[in-house]
Amino acid sequence: MHSRASRPGAGWARRAWLALTPPSVRAAVVVGFGLTLGIWVVTGYYFTKRITDLERQSAEINGRYLRAQELLTMARGQVLIATVYVRDAVLDPEASASGTARHRVSEALDNADQAIGAYVPVWNPADERTRLERLRADIAELREAMLPALDADFDVGKTAPLLRREIMVQRDSALGVANELQALNRSAFVHYQTEAGALYRQTERRLWESLGVAIVTSLGVALFAAFNASRLETRLQLQRAKEAQDTRDLQRLSAQLVTAQEEERRTIARELHDEVGQVLTAIKVELSVAQHNIAAAGGAGNILDDARNIADGALHTVRDLSQLLHPAMLDDLGLPAAVQWYLKAFGRRHHIQVDMLTDRMDDRLDPRTETAAYRIVQEALTNVARHAQATICRVYLQRLPNTILVTIEDNGRGFDPAEVLDHGARRGLGLLGIHERAKQLHGSVQVESAPGKGTRLTVELPA
Repeated sequence: MHSRASRPGAGWARRAWLALTPPSVRAAVVVGFGLTLGIWVVTGYYFTKRITDLERQSAEINGRYLRAQELLTMARGQVLIATVYVRDAVLDPEASASGTARHRVSEALDNADQAIGAYVPVWNPADERTRLERLRADIAELREAMLPALDADFDVGKTAPLLRREIMVQRDSALGVANELQALNRSAFVHYQTEAGALYRQTERRLWESLGVAIVTSLGVALFAAFNASRLETRLQLQRAKEAQDTRDLQRLSAQLVTAQEEERRTIARELHDEVGQVLTAIKVELSVAQHNIAAAGGAGNILDDARNIADGALHTVRDLSQLLHPAMLDDLGLPAAVQWYLKAFGRRHHIQVDMLTDRMDDRLDPRTETAAYRIVQEALTNVARHAQATICRVYLQRLPNTILVTIEDNGRGFDPAEVLDHGARRGLGLLGIHERAKQLHGSVQVESAPGKGTRLTVELPA
């Protein structure tokens, strides 16, 4: 037994949404959100990959540019150093004769050639390789011009014109090619930076285009979802209003049914008491007269005792049925007297000790409240007799300023109210009747029970 029905929660809302939303609308919303998510993912992936590629390519170009500049500077420096060694050897014949100058010049030119060999073109490989070959050829020619001037039998008078005519010309040619390579290298680097900036701007433009498409798609999905949500909300409100109206109609029909049932019980009880009871009483009188006449005629005086006993039993049964259907004392004497009479009969029938306590119950209540409270006590005690296996039961009737409390408690085996709430079909008609009667009067029902701990049922009704 439980008092409060669970309110609709998130699960109810989801089931209602699924029930009211057509499959096409749900599919459109799912596809729209999936498309939006896909656009954002693809845009993020494209932008990240593009930026990563540009950064990697830029780092490679920057590294090659710096390395190329370093190698060209090294080659120029080694060529100049070789020229200085030749000049010093010309001015100092003893150093030239020892072979030290020849070795230094060869080493400087070898270093310059190695630097040129390690050079990697930055941007335009064909053009740069042509200049690299020219530079290496100029270095080779410079070597061929310098080394003969360092022979031991050189003539200073002849060497000076040779330096001016051949060696300086070859040196200037090599330095010019190196300068051309550096200029070409710088030009290629600037060209790459310009193209990289254009690629960045193109990537940024595509990113903004993708973001615009994603935003427009998101707005479209949002508008579509909002439109359908508004429509579904309207349908839900209509559905809930219809359900509320159906609930009110059911409650009204239930109240009318209970009222009609109560009137029918009252009518049947009155008919049993007035019609059948009077007939049985008349039969008893006739049997008494017949027995008196038989005794006066000399017959056996107890010949009709069995018939009179049967009539007495039938009369008591009719009176009990009349009281069970609708006790007349409920209308005449009030709720406490009717409940007290019912408890005595209940205790005798089921061999259960039943006690009753009242508090401030001297004034009469509204007839509907008295009838509902009496029927609730009946239903509760019926449940006690059928299911509780109790030996003691107590009924409390307490009058409060605006309400009346009806409490029925027993020492039976008890039960789990949560389990009864989860499996509402097991409540049976008794508990359902208690809830319906309390709900009709805007009352409340509370159940306190546990396995092996007995049960307490508290019903609060407006007084």
